[in-house]
Amino acid sequence: MTKISDYKVADISLADWGRKEINIAQSEMPGLMALRNEYAGK
Repeated sequence: MTKISDYKVADISLADWGRKEINIAQSEMPGLMALRNEYAGK
């Protein structure tokens, strides 16, 4: 039986690095985060 996922991950070892980058963006780019919040429900 094949398990189907909604996503594909090319290299899971990069997950920690990606999370750090997202955290930096959240703290250093308030305008981007405001847009993210504004369009989150759409």
